[in-house]
Amino acid sequence: MEFAYPRPQMQRSNWTSLNGTWRFCYDDAREFAQPAQIKSWPMEIRVPFPPESKASGIGNRGFHQWCWYQRDFDCMPISGRVILRFGAVDYSARVWINGCLAVTHEGGHTPFWADITHMLDPSGKQTVTVQVEDDPHELAKPRGKQDWQLEPHAIWYPRTTGIWQTVWLERVPDNYIEKIRWTPQVETYAIGFEARIIGDAANELTVDVALRHGKRLLARDRYQVVDREVDRIIVLSDPGIDDYRNELLWSPERPTLIDATVRLMRGEEVVDEFTSYTAMRSVHILRDRFMLNGRPYMLKLVLDQGYWPETLLAAPGDDALKRDVELVKAMGFNGVRKHQKIEDPRYLYWADKLGLMVWEEMPSAYRFTRSAIKRMVREWTEAIERDYSHPCVIVWVPFNESWGVPELAAVGKQRHAVQALYHLTKTLDATRPVIGNDGWESSATDIIGIHDYEANVEHLRQRYGAEIQPEQLFDRRRPGGRLLTLDGYPHRGQPIMLTEFGGIAFAKCPEEGVRQTWGYTVAKDNDEFARMFADLIHAVIHLPLFSGFCYTQFADTFQEANGLLCADRTPKIPIEYIAKVMHMSRTHIPGGV
Repeated sequence: MEFAYPRPQMQRSNWTSLNGTWRFCYDDAREFAQPAQIKSWPMEIRVPFPPESKASGIGNRGFHQWCWYQRDFDCMPISGRVILRFGAVDYSARVWINGCLAVTHEGGHTPFWADITHMLDPSGKQTVTVQVEDDPHELAKPRGKQDWQLEPHAIWYPRTTGIWQTVWLERVPDNYIEKIRWTPQVETYAIGFEARIIGDAANELTVDVALRHGKRLLARDRYQVVDREVDRIIVLSDPGIDDYRNELLWSPERPTLIDATVRLMRGEEVVDEFTSYTAMRSVHILRDRFMLNGRPYMLKLVLDQGYWPETLLAAPGDDALKRDVELVKAMGFNGVRKHQKIEDPRYLYWADKLGLMVWEEMPSAYRFTRSAIKRMVREWTEAIERDYSHPCVIVWVPFNESWGVPELAAVGKQRHAVQALYHLTKTLDATRPVIGNDGWESSATDIIGIHDYEANVEHLRQRYGAEIQPEQLFDRRRPGGRLLTLDGYPHRGQPIMLTEFGGIAFAKCPEEGVRQTWGYTVAKDNDEFARMFADLIHAVIHLPLFSGFCYTQFADTFQEANGLLCADRTPKIPIEYIAKVMHMSRTHIPGGV
């Protein structure tokens, strides 16, 4: 499988993938505390596929709390630094280089790194060892859709343990740029740029930034590094022509990216260099509408769990991530709600490049404890930092359906947790809308999301039709017996969106080993599935109450057979039919398939 450079917005040329065959062992009795204690390795595993997956070569879905990885690699400790990077390791990791502890990290969905230069063996022969702890029964950690039972049930899926995104080495100079951040400012035709520099001589350096659209140079500036940082506003050359200004705006219909070259300079000497990209794109809420680039925009999303049959939470490769983006667009949706998963940055790259909006959602814990909240805050902060600069990301969602805060309506500290995460998210990123708790029991939120799997379209029309006033809507209980808004948090005119509906199970292609499929309602054949889907979309897309919707779901996921596609991405009904439904007029519903 092909894996491209893992940080697409900091594309360096001098890197080496450590994906491939590693030594592997379980440590159920917790016998080992140091790599030297392991005398034999009974198994091999293909990284970055988790050991529960077939693609890993192991395929063991049992309960295992501790496991170890090890591999050798060649790397000469020459000038500059060598950085070891991990895309994601679930859940807690300790990493050694040649027996020296290099880094520890907790959080199963976010990246971490270590400068391993001083640990390298002069011979060039190196060994990396990773210890992983991932308690399969622990419900007070962010775990998303990973099941705590032995066999997947209902809407929960097989667990993911250990390394599940790319591991790589990167050679950088002694002084280098570790991270950057882009903030488009559409109203003033400018882009905010931030950079963080590592190195003892950083303050003697400057950062040169060049922005281009195709062959056209938009801006080139050089900034002095102060306290190892650069924080500047880059004002683009304004052509004074509205057509050209509009041509630079990023949208699903026209995903224009602005290419960037970033150099760290000592005088005229290039110390560090990489390529990046950004985009001119704004998102905000105006009264009851979602606004894209200053214009009302109807969100037509599909819920995407981000699982594959052979590789589980890990992607089979870069082509698979690109293909998923292409399929969503081909079906006529303009975005995805990535559900209970912080997706691989390569997916966000393809969404940026091909034009697909992404709602990013924090994987839930399922118990409310101080430890759970602290873990969530730490990992959510890392996720926002990682993905802030992607133009495709348009909404942040820290909580879903009160998962992890099950007594939200009654317990004050749980309400405070949701409000705190909402405000923390707005503090870390003031440029995007935030949904505090999607589905019901809204308090602090920019969008009120409703989850309703009613299959009868007439009932949906009666429930959300034009004759229904918002105050009537929020005075009633909704699916699951939940209030849509908590007491003290009435509807303040925010956009209302149906952020989960559909869920039609049509078991056209059940996965191997799945004994019983599941969904919110059932279709018996192709024609009934097509008709039910068309009826639901036709009803929802023309309800003026909603300024957006999200259909459940993109693809079948293990026992949950309510996808528009099979788990292997084979369409259950023609893609062209789905697209026609998504673009149909108020009076036309396509015929049978």
